[in-house]
Amino acid sequence: MQYLFYLGLPLVGLLACGASGQTPADEPVVSGNTQLEMSMRGVPSGGKAYLIGVYTESRFRLDSAEVIDGGKAVFSSNSPYPYGFYFAYFPDGSSFQFLMDGDQEFSMSTTKGDVVGAMQVVGNQSNEWLYETLRFEAGIQPRFTEANNALSGVEPSDPNYAALKARQDELVAERDNFLQEMFSRDPNNFFVKFKQAGQNPRLRTELTLPDGSPDNDMQVYYYRREFWDNVDFSDTALIRTPVVANKLDRYMTRLTPKNADSVIASADFLLQKVIDYPEYLKYFANWITLKYEPGETTLMDGEAVYVHMIQNYFTYDLAFWSDSLNIQGLQQRANEMSKSLLKQQAPDVSVPDQNGTPQRLYDETAPYVAVFMYNPTCDHCIEQTPQVRELARRRPDLKIYGIAIDTDREAWLSFVDRMGISDWTNVFDPSNRSIYGTYYVDHTPELYLLNPDRIIIGKNLKANQVEEVIRRDQENR
Repeated sequence: MQYLFYLGLPLVGLLACGASGQTPADEPVVSGNTQLEMSMRGVPSGGKAYLIGVYTESRFRLDSAEVIDGGKAVFSSNSPYPYGFYFAYFPDGSSFQFLMDGDQEFSMSTTKGDVVGAMQVVGNQSNEWLYETLRFEAGIQPRFTEANNALSGVEPSDPNYAALKARQDELVAERDNFLQEMFSRDPNNFFVKFKQAGQNPRLRTELTLPDGSPDNDMQVYYYRREFWDNVDFSDTALIRTPVVANKLDRYMTRLTPKNADSVIASADFLLQKVIDYPEYLKYFANWITLKYEPGETTLMDGEAVYVHMIQNYFTYDLAFWSDSLNIQGLQQRANEMSKSLLKQQAPDVSVPDQNGTPQRLYDETAPYVAVFMYNPTCDHCIEQTPQVRELARRRPDLKIYGIAIDTDREAWLSFVDRMGISDWTNVFDPSNRSIYGTYYVDHTPELYLLNPDRIIIGKNLKANQVEEVIRRDQENR
């Protein structure tokens, strides 16, 4: 997992090879010794086997042991291993999964080529139940595949549909009954928490429209709101399994509509759930903010998400993982971005032109104005400027307010002449004081589009996207 640092400073890995094996204070004390005997029959002796742990999306090497006769490796430690999801990885590439909880003196043995079917666990309930469940799932999956294939392409009006659907429903009920029986054995068992966390909410098929058809909007609404109900946020060990990372990615990127308002709403809903669970707050806040960091996302106005996350969660009160100087830098950057977000009133600026005369942006009379920020030596600027020029020439309702940045007067004037853009409003302030804290730019070229009300209706645009944004704005006026 990465932490967020101001202006793209180093993103520090939380766990790496040789990471500490200390168990967090909120986890139960490990009972007995810390010694694991892992055997994979069919693996030749010699070489090292490794314990590979999971932290969110990352894997790390925790320990190693020599492989002796019978493909056996014995791992031991003077301190407990962190709870979580692990792989025992052997020199020939063979591996098997297991869970680490408070019982850390146990053995697991299996056969290469039949890992699940041949697995025997002694001394650890979580792993006994893990492989009992894996065997059940391996047995029921072919029946699911057969039922799904039989139902595929069959219309509800088909005489065979009801029987085929009933068979599918029977298998779903059989799987649900198995899991519910497993969950009832011991709610505090780590496998039970791990498996429950991975369960999806039930789709509320009873929600229908007046005509009896499914109310898809409400079904999706409740599915999203109940998506995290099975995760025990009081158990930090779940972060060291794949389940939380997988759910987070699905929740934010597949179940949330791809617009800034929806992303912010989903983020707030989730983060309020974990506001009193520091490890989850840290992980979720960093993951979401990094996901929508400017320059790293294709989401239109991802900056709005980034600004919201920084201003609400990277605060002195909440961001315990960061120091005050870093928080100050992040807040300053977010404040600068906040002045030019999509759907906001565009900032007015007054910047000197070639003659030193201030040219006020709001004095432009064209219905639409593109604020185009560029650097004369930037390759992408050299590529985009002619396209913006031709766009403006064929659209009398569009005016270009061109701002040269990070350059000098000679290079700027040469660029204006060479590109044939003297009919633009061309401005340049070597001090940047005229535009500081107004139109945020993290790379050039940057194109903001303002409508007749001088609302920002587009940003981070290419020349070939401008006319479509104008068309949509005209339709909505």
